[in-house]
Amino acid sequence: MVSSTTRIALVTGGNRGLGQEIARQLATLGMRVIIGARTLAAGEEATQEDMFAGLMVSAKVLDVTRPEQIQIVVKQIVSDYGRIDVLINNAGISDGWQRPSTVDLDAASMVLNVNLLGAWMCAREVIPHMKANGYGRIVNISSRLASMATMDQWQEPAYRISKVALNALTRVLASEVQGTGILVNAASPGWVRTRLGGPNAPRTVEQGADTPVWLATLPENGPTGGFYGDRVLLPW
Repeated sequence: MVSSTTRIALVTGGNRGLGQEIARQLATLGMRVIIGARTLAAGEEATQEDMFAGLMVSAKVLDVTRPEQIQIVVKQIVSDYGRIDVLINNAGISDGWQRPSTVDLDAASMVLNVNLLGAWMCAREVIPHMKANGYGRIVNISSRLASMATMDQWQEPAYRISKVALNALTRVLASEVQGTGILVNAASPGWVRTRLGGPNAPRTVEQGADTPVWLATLPENGPTGGFYGDRVLLPW
């Protein structure tokens, strides 16, 4: 049962991998978590797994490239619970081993639409409700591959560029909402064993979810406008 003090969280791309583990950890902390999935069947199948037994988790159809779906989901959450407290912008895709000099621009455009514009549209929809409630935590799932300070490889160019832009979005949103009770940060989960990360990744989803969950539960005086990995500030 949801009480007036229960935090309400939306996790995009929450039906598998990192997003699913973030949802589980938030729900374990007592939050009411709504996971967004591209199909209702995928979302509902995820919520019925044993990892969510006894937890407050449900699913909504949410393709972050479709602004009308984002608007509908946010309105439904606010209608059902009176507010939305946490947004985890986790939905993401990669363009793989494309070369930047010969990139398929249609594929690159799709990566940017999901990783950057999808997160931007979600933030745009939730921020007015967070402002009205005087509380909000927005976590953008980024990557160390987006660090301009350490970037020295060409692989996944659209993915890298989308995450660099997502970091910039984090900064400008944090600046705009400063003092409203909303904290906006970016998190790198590291190379995690998921469908996107592959079986050879060195980190578990539990390890990858730790920093996003920490940022989603920051106290009032917590940091904002930062880029974190393993709870440590990373270079832009």
